[in-house]
Amino acid sequence: MADFGYTMMTEQAGPRELVQHVVQAEEAGFDFSVTSDHYFPWLSEQGHSPYAWSVLGAAAQATSRIPLMTYVTCPTTRYHPAVVAQKAATMQLLSQGRFRLGLGSGENLNEHVVGVGWPAAHIRLGMLEEAVEIIRALFDGGNVNHHGTYFDVENAELWDLPEKTPPLGIAVSGEHSCRLAGRLGDLVIATEPKTELVDAFDRHGGSGKPRVGQLPVCFDTDREAAVARAHEQFRWSVGGWPVNAELPGPAAFDAATQYVRREDIAEAIPCGDDVDTFVDAVRPYVEAGFTEIALVQVGGDHQEPFMKWAQQELLPALREL
Repeated sequence: MADFGYTMMTEQAGPRELVQHVVQAEEAGFDFSVTSDHYFPWLSEQGHSPYAWSVLGAAAQATSRIPLMTYVTCPTTRYHPAVVAQKAATMQLLSQGRFRLGLGSGENLNEHVVGVGWPAAHIRLGMLEEAVEIIRALFDGGNVNHHGTYFDVENAELWDLPEKTPPLGIAVSGEHSCRLAGRLGDLVIATEPKTELVDAFDRHGGSGKPRVGQLPVCFDTDREAAVARAHEQFRWSVGGWPVNAELPGPAAFDAATQYVRREDIAEAIPCGDDVDTFVDAVRPYVEAGFTEIALVQVGGDHQEPFMKWAQQELLPALREL
């Protein structure tokens, strides 16, 4: 049976609200939570982008049971991998072993802010691989020096290490990233229910490891209002990661999605309050072999009614899958 999670979507709510939301998710019975790590929202209509790691630290203190996870952090550009290792170790201590570090090769949307340019996809994967090796070396304890292709680490050591190392998840979209995830990751992360991703992960060493997926949903008792909100705030999601990773800011996402229709979103994102529609959207992930599926409720100020509905209707139905 799969576990079902809740997404603290930093692009659509402020920091205090995000912490309140994950507290409510824990009370509603969600099995785990994940948190996006952005500098910009995808679209200006979303309206937020607080620092995810501060939110995670507060969430660790405000909750007691629900696991926490970045979904995902890019450890190559905006953050140096040595700093990511320190942040993750600290989060594991604050959460008393409930933290997992989800990593990915990043998006131009967030990483451009440090002004070093946006490398080609194969370079980004090479940077991610080297970053993971640095993070693992620091988790192992002791002094780390590293002079590699992309990163230098000089006399680094983590002084506060948890007994349980945070598991590393790696986001995938194709064969190359699946090879990296299978070899270096403790779990795999994907946003599409593609069996070929799971199969490739298994071939490269991932067999038996957790597989975490994610999909947006938009609950509302007024289905048309849900469709309108999903179109306003989540039309960016139909572009696909090869495109989304390259666009530099909300204005670019707005331009790239100007011809996305409401009916396109209604087909791609379950909207309204029909439980069967939501279950049908989740089912492909379960059938593809994902062991954990995180839901994103679209609309920062529409979390509380979703939480109540999920506790009473959606989660019991999903657990029948």
